Amino acid sequence: MGNYAEIIEKAKEFGFSHIGELDCSTIELMQDVRSMCASGKCAMYDTNWACPPACGTIDDCKEKVNKFKSGIIVQTTGELEDALDGEAMMETDALHRGNFIKFRAYLEELYPGMLALGAGCCQQCKSCSYPDDPCRFPAKAISSMEAYGMLVTQVCQKNDMPYYYGDCTITYTSCYLLK
Repeated sequence: MGNYAEIIEKAKEFGFSHIGELDCSTIELMQDVRSMCASGKCAMYDTNWACPPACGTIDDCKEKVNKFKSGIIVQTTGELEDALDGEAMMETDALHRGNFIKFRAYLEELYPGMLALGAGCCQQCKSCSYPDDPCRFPAKAISSMEAYGMLVTQVCQKNDMPYYYGDCTITYTSCYLLK
């Protein structure tokens, strides 16, 4: 994998709590993860252009992912007052999403054609045009790691990146496949 020291430092400047290198050969796309989407666990299946089934089959996603050899994993960790602190969860999610979008714009200048996979469903539009009209902003749409079939804990583990940072924390994880 290339030297990502500068990119990792820049990711810290953009506000991510934890950053690590990603070896794309460790990524396994699993139908079981996509099946969790279909079971309604997040209620976004078949409602959004960036979610399954609209984001493509597992084979479609593999074709995209297999173009890359390396990238980075980024995380935002927030502190919770207790396990049910929904307000802190939403604040951490919003912080992560905002930083993710800004950093994606920065990285696109360095790595045209990169693949950015976020945490949670695409929220570029207030209301997705799916399925009646085409995606309004396909270049800005963000599929999640899970939408592609990645088990996020496994991706982190295989790349020596923690996923859990202790009681009363919440962590949002995303990745950028760069080259």
